[in-house]
Amino acid sequence: MLFSSLTFLMVFLPCTLVLYYIVPDKFKNLIMLIASLIFYAWGEPVYIILMMLSIALNYVCGINLGEKEEDPIGRKKSLVFAIVINLLILGFFKYYGFFVDSINRILPVDLPYRELPLPIGISFYTFQAVSYIIDVYRGNAKVQKNLLNFALYICMFPQLIAGPIVRYVDIEVQLRQRELTIYKFGNGVKIFIIGLAKKVILANCTGAIFDEIMGMQMGSFSVLTAWIGCISYAFQIYFDFSGYSDMAVGLGRMFGFEFRKNFDYPYVSKSITEFWRRWHISLSTWFKEYVYIPLGGNRFGKARQIENILIVWMLTGMWHGAAWNFIFWGLYYGLLLVLEKFVWGDKIERLPAFVRHIYAMVCVLIGWVFFFSPSVGYAFDYIGTMFGIGGSGFFDRQGFFFLFSNYLLYAIAVCGSCAFGAELLHKIARRMQNGKIRTVVVGFSYMILLFVTLAYLVTESFNPFLYFRF
Repeated sequence: MLFSSLTFLMVFLPCTLVLYYIVPDKFKNLIMLIASLIFYAWGEPVYIILMMLSIALNYVCGINLGEKEEDPIGRKKSLVFAIVINLLILGFFKYYGFFVDSINRILPVDLPYRELPLPIGISFYTFQAVSYIIDVYRGNAKVQKNLLNFALYICMFPQLIAGPIVRYVDIEVQLRQRELTIYKFGNGVKIFIIGLAKKVILANCTGAIFDEIMGMQMGSFSVLTAWIGCISYAFQIYFDFSGYSDMAVGLGRMFGFEFRKNFDYPYVSKSITEFWRRWHISLSTWFKEYVYIPLGGNRFGKARQIENILIVWMLTGMWHGAAWNFIFWGLYYGLLLVLEKFVWGDKIERLPAFVRHIYAMVCVLIGWVFFFSPSVGYAFDYIGTMFGIGGSGFFDRQGFFFLFSNYLLYAIAVCGSCAFGAELLHKIARRMQNGKIRTVVVGFSYMILLFVTLAYLVTESFNPFLYFRF
């Protein structure tokens, strides 16, 4: 079930909210858990068993860690066992086919394998489970002995499918007690509507342009068209994923939960380092906390630090997908981050702000080519076209058609990618001296935005969220 589906918006969400608010507080977690299981089973009726097994495994492992507080060797064995089992399950479903196919390509063998559909959200809920186990081992979190609360942590439907990755320590208290207010609910509704509009209007419209360009034969389009295609994908994936994250945060607030933001206007960045502080913040934080620092971080010299950065970013690439282009994408960013840290970072800081911004965005756009390409070879061919190698000239009619027929869409996308749009709306609202009038106007504006978004859903086909594949 998608957040951007009429079934969710008109049936599932209203029914869940009504039940949630009418039952006594002691039953609210139960209602949320049942709703989350129904939400997941709607699209993955078989793999819900896998998720429940993951819940049971990590619940028992957490209990086991708590019982071995006086046995450091036993605790370490329990930790390793839990992490290995979690990663083996993730690896089997996500990487088994990739590894067998790679062996078949490299060696003169033909190992048969059955391609399994990837369980939706497995990367997200596995990482949440691993973070819980590690935090319990470190003593940063208490063992959750209430199975219902633990199950809700793992499979809470607002962030189950595509994040953000929520650490247990961040909502440990909220699982027991949380505040429900009209203000928080209304604020959650506003954030949800913004996220929904990002996905349905901006992500899907820019995605349609990208899909049309990707349907062209390589070498048949110009430099202009290649850049338009790449920029369209950059807007699509940003509004798709940040839209989902906004909806998750908004839904969380409707139910009394507070999730940390996952995006902070990443396209305003002036370096790759800054970009990854603003993009998919929960994933970057997870890898820093549970991989980079345990590997040694920056504590053992420059060579070891470079090695750790490259390992983390190779794993980040693999997390996004079981294909060589994702691994290459991860290493590409790892190399850029190393170069910024040890080679040209200081020089870039001395450049004018607009030059630094152009540098960062060009690097990001090249990175998206590796991300969306079906192969590394295709990515290099596409990048070559972007820089005048192998294309059909610098300009063509198709490029001008895409540009001039969608200029308003791109203008809105640019405003939505930075704080300018939100700040402008806030300034307009603050100019209204009468608080009641301001409330009515703002509420009416959000209702119009919701109406337009629903109209798009009714009249247009829409794409699943891109991060469902990861």
